Amino acid sequence: MEISSKENTQFFSNTTILPVDRSSFKSESSASKEKQSCCGGIKIFLGALSFVYFAKALSGSYLKSTITQIERRFDIPSSLVGVIDGSFEIGNLLIIIFVSYFGAKLHRPRIIGAGCLIMSAGTFLIAMPQFFMGRYRYERFPSTINSTISISPCVQDKSQTPLSALEKSQEKINAGCEKEAGSSMWIYVFLGNLLRGIGETPIQPLGITYIDDYAIEENAALYIGCVQTVAIIGPIFGFLLGSLCAKLYVDIGFVDLDSVTITPKDVQWVGAWWLGYLIAGAISVLAGIPFWFLPKHLPKAESRKDSSTSSEQSKFITEDNKEQHKSYQQVKIAEMAKFLPSVKNLVGNPVYILYLCASIVQFNSLIGMVTYKPKYIEQQYGQTSSKTNFVIGLINIPAVAFGIFSGGLIMKKFRISVLGAAKLSLGSSFFGYLLLLSLFAMGCENSDVAGLTVSYHGTKQTADYEQALFSECNSGCACSKNDWDPICGENGVTYISACLAGCQASNGSGKNTVFFNCSCVGTLESPSRSSSAVVGQCQKGNECPKMFLYFLVISVITSYTLSVGGTPGYILLLRCIKPHLKSFALGIYTLVIRVLAGIPAPVYFGAAIDTTCLKWGSKRCGGRGACRLYDSSALRYVYLGLTLVLGMVSIFFSVAVLWVLRKSSSPQDENLSANGERGASGTKSRKDNFVNSDHLIQMTYWPEKETRL
Repeated sequence: MEISSKENTQFFSNTTILPVDRSSFKSESSASKEKQSCCGGIKIFLGALSFVYFAKALSGSYLKSTITQIERRFDIPSSLVGVIDGSFEIGNLLIIIFVSYFGAKLHRPRIIGAGCLIMSAGTFLIAMPQFFMGRYRYERFPSTINSTISISPCVQDKSQTPLSALEKSQEKINAGCEKEAGSSMWIYVFLGNLLRGIGETPIQPLGITYIDDYAIEENAALYIGCVQTVAIIGPIFGFLLGSLCAKLYVDIGFVDLDSVTITPKDVQWVGAWWLGYLIAGAISVLAGIPFWFLPKHLPKAESRKDSSTSSEQSKFITEDNKEQHKSYQQVKIAEMAKFLPSVKNLVGNPVYILYLCASIVQFNSLIGMVTYKPKYIEQQYGQTSSKTNFVIGLINIPAVAFGIFSGGLIMKKFRISVLGAAKLSLGSSFFGYLLLLSLFAMGCENSDVAGLTVSYHGTKQTADYEQALFSECNSGCACSKNDWDPICGENGVTYISACLAGCQASNGSGKNTVFFNCSCVGTLESPSRSSSAVVGQCQKGNECPKMFLYFLVISVITSYTLSVGGTPGYILLLRCIKPHLKSFALGIYTLVIRVLAGIPAPVYFGAAIDTTCLKWGSKRCGGRGACRLYDSSALRYVYLGLTLVLGMVSIFFSVAVLWVLRKSSSPQDENLSANGERGASGTKSRKDNFVNSDHLIQMTYWPEKETRL
């Protein structure tokens, strides 16, 4: 507008013909051009930011879909996978304060562009171990690989006895066994995810504030809603990409696929997990390109220049053309003086503290459940990784998105008050976890695995697992208890290896190998009769597919129900604090949730799941590898039980929030709507009354963009 004023001044000084008409015409023309420039620039930024949200959501969800693949590829337990998953939050926390404070003073679009590059570099780093750790090696009996030689799995001659995995490892170590190239490669996945967290940090705070500062006030909430909607689409494509890559063998393009003797149903199967990270990294690079060409500032709309209710964020952004009435030291001292009272105000707000505690516990429950949901479906219902990711991406994620949208729609349509929002959030959690309780009855029984879940005589296993692997039927064979090369007997029982099944001969090659004269594979009616077996585990019981269908239905309903309370809970969080503390309170809320939920939840959920393992794999140079077989019943009780217990604790905190709200609110306040449209004078008077009061909670409407959103 300064340029426009100068042009108008020059015009008046140089001409006296129709000065008023031409001035007004030129002023209107300038304003029109400025408005078009503002709208065009903010829409370009909106499109670019939406694509970035899509990219980061896609890569994040793809990581969740590859949890089991990473665990098998690097031979690590679930607890360590949880540490890798939590490294994203650690990276985010490392620079969140720095970015939030200094980012607003710098070139925000370019900082977002740099963040995209860092995020893509981290995504590429996650995939790098695939190209340095050699080909994937799985445990297989030699006859399933060599097509011309028939080898007896049961070696009775002690001089020809194959060494156990542990003995082989010790022999290699004694002979100068060097550590396997892939034994510690998971560290690169950890560091890559850490970089992803660092790169993602500036996207949300700087992107949202940029829209909030330069968008027309009535359009800001719509624009932010569009960005969040696109962010929900990202996980759908992330899990679908995970489904596609899980179908492909890990070393596709490097080995002859005809020589691969395992199928996607095998617990040793590893898909092309690395391929999706290359795709996600390329998308992140493309998403960051537009931000390098966007300006530091956009022209503000007239309504924003004259508005007395500018966004909170813009009040803290120091621009070059603003006059400084205080020195830097004075401002710094003033900010420090305000910090401690702000913290004291938040800590002294029981609604905020109780809601924060409820959110911490609930996010622990939800993050742990979502992280290991693919693993639970695979192990509990015997589904492949590909099908599991496809189901989650195509059914569960849309249910969550629809639930969030429904919660906002209910809030708007029925003009629900803050007290009503607390009730809706509580009801959503209560009924969601109540539905989750029914999943305890929708599990599958353990597969019959000789020596682990059943004895060799067909009875339920109660003895020590390692000792029970050996029986009279395989006593003449020199077998290793550390191997995992399962075969399925014609009696429907899975045996850990052909040797432990007492098989004397084999025929065929690869996936078509058939073992004969297996002394342990006999029917209960005639246990002495020798039988045959084929490569791979036996399928789950006949009831398992039906249980899986029931699980999907209840899971979708549960996801929707829990998501309905998301928007009301967010509104409750915004309304329970004073307006000038909103940004600070939201920052503290995000920080605490990341530290106390995002980082620890995957770790202790993984550690709890590890306790249900029945059979651990062995690394080639010694040490425990990834779990090969879980106790289905124990896994169900640990996974669902831990989720449910945490959910119930969060409900108790939510009840306390509701009780405090009821106690502190008057009947007249309860009738105020969440979006309550009021006159300018009424709003100003309520604003003044609130700022000058020490009430526990603001029940009235506050005309800020965060509240409307």
